[in-house]
This record gives sequence, structure tokens and C-alpha cells, in this order.
Amino acid sequence: MVNSSRAVPWRASGDAAPSGNPLSVRRRPIATAALGVAPLACRSMSPDATTDAATPVCWVVLTMGDRPEQLDRAIASIPGLGRPEVDVVIVANGVDAPSVPDGARAVVAPVNLGIPGGRNLGAAAGHGAVIVFLDDDAEVADQRAIVAALERFDHEPDLGVVAMRIVDPVSGTTSRRHVPRLRAGDPHRSGAVTSFLGGACAIRREAFDAVGGYPDEFFYALEETDLAWRLIDAGWRVHYDADAIVHHPRTEIGRHGQAHRRTARNRVLLAKRLLPAPLAPLYVVDWAIVTLLRGRSVATSRDWWRGTREGLATEVPRTPLSWRGVWRLTRLGRPPVI
Repeated sequence: MVNSSRAVPWRASGDAAPSGNPLSVRRRPIATAALGVAPLACRSMSPDATTDAATPVCWVVLTMGDRPEQLDRAIASIPGLGRPEVDVVIVANGVDAPSVPDGARAVVAPVNLGIPGGRNLGAAAGHGAVIVFLDDDAEVADQRAIVAALERFDHEPDLGVVAMRIVDPVSGTTSRRHVPRLRAGDPHRSGAVTSFLGGACAIRREAFDAVGGYPDEFFYALEETDLAWRLIDAGWRVHYDADAIVHHPRTEIGRHGQAHRRTARNRVLLAKRLLPAPLAPLYVVDWAIVTLLRGRSVATSRDWWRGTREGLATEVPRTPLSWRGVWRLTRLGRPPVI
């Protein structure tokens, strides 16, 4: 059942995407039965289950090859694994292709493209009107709820993203930073938001492609905010679905090397790329003040200021949001200066 020979070498540029137009079937409903999930209970996936009117769904799992057991569990948790309508792409980001089960395939990036670059690669290599991104140390907790979340794309034509709720499997709680709202509030409350967590989300491919996907140059940190703001500016909605639960161990931002520096750098890049000229300096200054008030350690503060200087010195193409987009973010509770 395990096959590592289906790894596909892929480059960030130069290679053609798979043939076929994934959007040509986007209006066909995502049938629950076609994904192998009964309407009232999550059941085992049967290869003989009906496939009537199923829209292809692409699952993208990014891995650095250092969590093979967690990766196996992540893949096994995917609803409909092995069905023709469910394309599962495992992106080996600068590492050798992992062994993957039937129903999944590996795509190899010759170098570490970073998180946004790796996810862009997986999205381009896969097919499906909806792209679901899942971390390699995450697991779908309730397949029925996830399928229900995917079905929203059939009935809500302006829905661009479904942000899933991340729950620590040990404590059963959701970290404040994993609730994509400025004022986190109750993590069990669904609603419109202005960002999402990239390791547990579903994005309409039409929307993803139309705005250009994730910003490759960010490498790590705030790539979801950049994408969410562009989607909202283009008229798409981002919805937080508290019932669509994904298990992921509780983590802190500092677990990634140079996380604070990259986050600070990307805040500046976000402002330079997307904010109208009057707002960009306000956003950077506001976050500088927040950093000071939070009283971070000397080492962390040094990383933040180093990243800020890097961002100021880095040239990026500007595609500023429209003032209508700024107003939409403000009405949603996240004016793009804080």
C-alpha cells in the first residue's frame, strides 16, 4: 500500500502544471457521499461508494521530512483518501520524497521554498476546485464537519476561504493566536474574519489563482494575512468555521528558527506591498509600539528590530489595496493599521 516511486520532481518555475482545467468542474457540488462520508456520521472510506456529482478537492500537505509518523496520521485523516475526486499532494520541501500511501502522491521541491512557496507548488501540482491546506503534524478531527465546511463553497459563491478551528488534542483548547480575529473572543464562535491559519484552511481555487496565491518572498510568517487581505479586496469572503476542527499540538511562534525576525520583516513587506501610502507607515509604527509595550526579551526585541530594518531595505512590488478593500477590512473589525 505504500509507494514512494510516485514522487514527482517539480520546480517553482519552468515546469508546466498538470494538464486539464481544474476550474471546468467547479460548479459541480461537493457531494458528501462522494467523499465517502455518510451525512450523519463519519464512516470509513469505501472505494465503492457512489461518486455522483463530486467536485475534485485537492489536499496539500507540506513536509520537511522530519515528522514521518505525524505525516502518516495527517494523510490517513483526510476524508475520501484514495477516491478519484480527492487529490492528495504531499510537498517534500527541499527534502527527499517521503513514502506515501495509495491515494496520495509526492511532489519534490529541489530546495526549501519556504511555507508559502511550498504551498503554492502543491496547489499548482494538484487539481480540484477547492484546495485544502493541512500541516504535516495536524489531523482532521471530524471528517463529517470538514466535508460540511467544504460544501459551503457550493452554496456561497462569494466564499473564498474557510478557516478551520485548531484544537490542541491534549488539552482540548484553542490557543488565542489560533483564532483569526483581532479580539479573539470565544473560539467556538464562527463568523467573518480577515485572516486564517495556513495549516488548516480551505480556499476556492478560482479565488486563489485570481489573486496570485501566497507571496513566495515571505518564506514564513504573515503569508496568510497577505493572501486574505488581497482576497477580501477582490470581493471574496473569509469565514471562520468553529465546527471544522483540526487537531494540532499547541505551539508558540518561537518554535521556528528566526520566527520573530521574519515576522517583523514581513509586517513591513505587507505594508509596503498592500497598504495605500498614507496607511503603510502607520501600520509599521503601530506594530513597533506594540512590540515595545509587550516587553519582549532583549534577544527577541533584537530580532524584531533586525527584521524591521530588513523589511525597510527590501524592495517589493506594490499592489496596494483599494480604499474599498480598506473599508471592508475596517468593517470586519480589522482596520489595516493595527
